[in-house]
Amino acid sequence: MSSENSSTPQRVRTRFAPSPTGFIHLGNIRSALYPWAFARSQGGDFILRIEDTDLERSTQAAVDVILEGMAWLGLNHDEGPFYQMQRIARYKAVLEELKAAGHVYPCYMGMAELDALRERQMAAKEKPRYDGTWRPEPGKTLPPVPEGVQPVLRFRNPIGGVVAWDDKVKGRIEIANAELDDLVIARPDGTPTYNFCVVVDDIDMAITHVIRGDDHVNNTPRQINIFEALGRTPPVYAHLPTVLNESGEKMSKRNGAKPVTQYREEGYLADAMVNYLARLGWSHGDDEIFSREQFLGWFDLDHLGKSAAQFDEAKLRWVNAQHLKATADEVLAPLVTAHLVARGITPDERLPAICGLFKDRCDTTVVLADWAAGFYADVVPAADELARQVTDAVRPAVASLAGALATCAWDKAAIAAAIKQVLAEHGLKMPQLAMPVRVLVMGTAQTPSLDAVLALCPREIVIDRLRKA
Repeated sequence: MSSENSSTPQRVRTRFAPSPTGFIHLGNIRSALYPWAFARSQGGDFILRIEDTDLERSTQAAVDVILEGMAWLGLNHDEGPFYQMQRIARYKAVLEELKAAGHVYPCYMGMAELDALRERQMAAKEKPRYDGTWRPEPGKTLPPVPEGVQPVLRFRNPIGGVVAWDDKVKGRIEIANAELDDLVIARPDGTPTYNFCVVVDDIDMAITHVIRGDDHVNNTPRQINIFEALGRTPPVYAHLPTVLNESGEKMSKRNGAKPVTQYREEGYLADAMVNYLARLGWSHGDDEIFSREQFLGWFDLDHLGKSAAQFDEAKLRWVNAQHLKATADEVLAPLVTAHLVARGITPDERLPAICGLFKDRCDTTVVLADWAAGFYADVVPAADELARQVTDAVRPAVASLAGALATCAWDKAAIAAAIKQVLAEHGLKMPQLAMPVRVLVMGTAQTPSLDAVLALCPREIVIDRLRKA
């Protein structure tokens, strides 16, 4: 493989390369959001790659959650998903190239021998590392090849100098080659290992920018050396700080992180999640709430945060509430319908208007569905609230209202006039009548404007609930 030189700017190509060894959580998905956003903002391509070479731990269920979570959040990929296990023949072909060029050698040191070596090094307070026993050098005599042992293949790491790159988050990073031992790039059965596969994939997929978590920083110098052995220029790297959970620990399923798709079930909007996640490690001045289009217009790699970001569910709920208020009623209605149907409730054409009436007081679509349910299912007010609001003193006025509502036109203006008439007849102020009517009709004393709420309920249901006073 030879380097390609071109005077024209390279088209930006980024990738998200998760391992399907567990469900994808918010810390993982942020590592998809930024490369997706960068590709979109630059008119480039976003590639999805599934790194499934860990056969014992990889599952199809985990792949499904990755695909479902990305689809929900609208992180659409242009190419893929590519699966590493389907590319084994390609990796083996590149291994042969490296062998032919003298960059790879067989190593017959077994696990027991390696463990004993590490123990001796640690006892001598040295860094545990492979000591190059099987590395061929001019004038060096290698040990006799043991019978019946399949070797691993090791990459011949350069001995002197440093590996350096200008990280878009961390700045200049330099690591001495003396710190790196000769990496195993193929197992005894010939299966290639992670760091090698990643490089071949990034070359074949023409990746220009690798935007990933900073748990990969230690892999980067090894990968850069493999790129250079293959005669290729490494991509630009940006290593993102960790996302911490609310306890300040690294976000992981072990530490209570939820699958991304669970937030959908809990009533969060995809655009609100994108907004919140974008701010977990990137900023555009003091802007807290922004649309997907604004985010893509603003996003760059120069404003990525250098320190770990901490997840805050209360802040996420607040961001979601702002997006709920700004979302069209017709867009909210299908989302609320899904929650209602799960409760055995079938909504009708009133639902968009119901969403419009209540969305300002909700922070999730689940809470919005709680309000909407009162228009489609039986309402059972709490006994103490009923006793407090529906008193003997107000029952005559409630009965009068039921009578007035039985004959008036069924729209907001006519209902408002009927309420006003009953208030005058009984010498009451609005809260004295409105609170008990709300409790009887909706099960709670706190609702939006009473005439607007009643106008969205069928007349017969309102009258039936009022007569229960």
